[in-house]
Formats: sequence, structure tokens, C-alpha cells
Amino acid sequence: MIEYPEYHRLKYLVEKHLFDFLPDIDRKSLTLYESMTYTLNAPGKRVRPILLLAATEMAGGDTMQALPYACAVEYIHNYSLIHDDLPAMDNDELRRGEPTNHIMFGEAMAILAGDALLNAAFEAMMKDMLIYYDQPAMLKNRINAAHEIAKQAGCRGMIGGQTADLEAEDRQVSAELLDYIHVNKTAALIEASVVAGAYIGGAKKPLINALSSYAQNLGLAFQIADDILDVEGDTTETGKRTKHDEENKKATYPSVHGMEKSKARLAELTDGAVAALADYRQQAEFFVEMARSLANRKK
Repeated sequence: MIEYPEYHRLKYLVEKHLFDFLPDIDRKSLTLYESMTYTLNAPGKRVRPILLLAATEMAGGDTMQALPYACAVEYIHNYSLIHDDLPAMDNDELRRGEPTNHIMFGEAMAILAGDALLNAAFEAMMKDMLIYYDQPAMLKNRINAAHEIAKQAGCRGMIGGQTADLEAEDRQVSAELLDYIHVNKTAALIEASVVAGAYIGGAKKPLINALSSYAQNLGLAFQIADDILDVEGDTTETGKRTKHDEENKKATYPSVHGMEKSKARLAELTDGAVAALADYRQQAEFFVEMARSLANRKK
């Protein structure tokens, strides 16, 4: 998807350590672990943890110290995918080119696997915080990072957006409501990843604000690109069923604004993401490349 060496370097780092922060599972609950790791093992883009590590590096921090938070974000993202795919939500049978979790393990186990991944994320972050209990400045940075992730993954972020998305099905929605859905359902966790990484790296407020603005633009652009791919994409490339939003009567950018305006807005937001880091141009090459690549992706 992204032919950029830094992306692949950070993706390798995430995938090498992705299971390091999962709690030990008793063999009596082995099916739960298999369900959790089934979704984690699927070939994903790893956009959120990669952005977190890149932000840590940009702020001058150590990516190895940021790994518990990067993996925690990926656990949260994967829990949300498992639950999104359930019959009560989006009723998807294909994810990343493979059968969805509930198709493989049943609905009850899929729900439990999602719950377990969410809890594993917070266990990973809190366990890391204990290392820094006698280093107040570094502990404060980690508390800020974890709080940002918790806030943006919860009812004021991702879950709030998912709620509005469900209630908007089969309804005519305003452009304002559509933006609310996309900003919270998708962009919130992307923003959390970038801001959390900046905190862990010890970034000052101006850089945190610039990265936050970048991520807000990137996150909304990411979801609009997904909306477009659902209409124009190829299932063999996207790894999931296309035209599914239309079948579920979902509120999407193409359904509300039309394809031409959706593509124009995608380009505008991508430019906005790049412009947000104009004062850090020499340090921001990775983020610029990421924004351009995500806007032009085929899956």
C-alpha cells in the first residue's frame, strides 16, 4: 500500500512486538486467545500504531518506549473491527481478505475477544506506567498519552461516532452530522495515536497542536477514502466486500455529497494535513508521505 521505507521499518517494529503486551491466557480460555490473535494476525495496514511511533520519533523520543501504547492502540482498533463486523452492527463476513471473527469463532466468542483486546490495551499502558512511578515528568507524559487514547476511543470519540453511524442508517443526514460521524468514528483514534506518540516523545505544546491538526485532517480524509473505495474499489484489492455501505444504507460522503465533491474534499483534507506541519517541514517528511499515500490507496 505505502511504498516508503520508514513506513515498512515502523510496521515491522509493530508486528514484531504486537503480541508482547497481551496478558497470559489460561489454557482453559485458549479459544479466547485464538479469537483475539486471529484478528490481530490478519494483514492490516497498522496505520495507527505506526503514526504513534512516528510522532514519538518526531518529538525526539524512543520508539521502543512507545511500543506498549502503539500496540495498545492496535488492540483497540482490532477490537472495534471485530465488533463492527458483527451481525448487530455492520454484518460483514469478510475483513482483510479473510472471514470475519464471528464467522470463524461465533458471535459470542467474537464479542468476548473484542472485550479482551480492549482490556488488554489498558493493561499494557498501565503496566508501562508503573515503570516510571519515580520519574514524574515521564509518568505524566504517559498518563496524558493513555488519557488521550481512552478519551478518543470512548463515548466522546470512536464509540460516539459509531452510535451516530448506526442511528443514521436508512436516514437522510446532514453534512454536519456526516462529518460528526466520520470525525469520531474514524479520525478520533487516528488523532489519539498521533497525539499520544507526541506526548510519549516529550513534545512541547506547539508540536502537539500541529500534529493534532494534521491528524484531524488525515483521519477525516482516511474515512472519505474508505467511502470512495466502497463504491469504486475491487474486493480482491480492498480485502472486504464493496458496495456494502449502500446495501446497509449507510451515511457516506458519496451518498451525501456525490463522488466528485467527495474526491475534492479528500484532496483538500490531504493538503490540509500537510499544511498543518508546514513549520516542521524538515522533520515531517514521513507524515507528508503518509498523507499522500493514504489518499491514493487502493485498499
